[in-house]
Amino acid sequence: GVVLVCDKRIASRLIIPESIEKMFKIDDHVGIATSGLVADARQLVARARVEAQINRITYAATVPVDILTKKICDFKQSFTQYGGSRPFGTALLIGGVDDDGIHLFETDPSGAYQSYHAGGIGSGRSTVCDFFESNWKKNMTLNAAIKLGLEALRTSLDSELNREAVEIAIVDKDGYRTLNREDVNKNIDKLKPLDND
Repeated sequence: GVVLVCDKRIASRLIIPESIEKMFKIDDHVGIATSGLVADARQLVARARVEAQINRITYAATVPVDILTKKICDFKQSFTQYGGSRPFGTALLIGGVDDDGIHLFETDPSGAYQSYHAGGIGSGRSTVCDFFESNWKKNMTLNAAIKLGLEALRTSLDSELNREAVEIAIVDKDGYRTLNREDVNKNIDKLKPLDND
């Protein structure tokens, strides 16, 4: 399956962490993680949900993840062509499982997209991607992938993870699901403490 891990980057202790949305269920087999402008991301999530439902009604089947990604990216790209409109200020990680296998697509505001084994978006992207380059292995278990994602996220922060701000979603043959706070914290507890030399 696919594991999506995000940090909500809480800027103030007055913010209620549950009020920040960065991961969304699109259909039973597809989830999206976002970075950038949240309002723009919500518009694209709504569009993706409509595309998934149109496919379900028209063809009586779930939309293939690559087709959904292409449709969203075509929509994003159309906003780069004309004056009077601006590109969507959000990058997306689209993860899902369909008849063709397991997919993880990274999209940018221009509408470009690429498929990855592991990827990152947002402010710590380069650090996360370097970590994945060094540590990703083929045929990992979901638990190993969760641990890898949390370690990569922690590497990009240079500090311990905020237990209230980390969210984990899994998309596999059983569908899309998010881990509850207790399960997220259990996974964080499995990490070795940081060496602060």
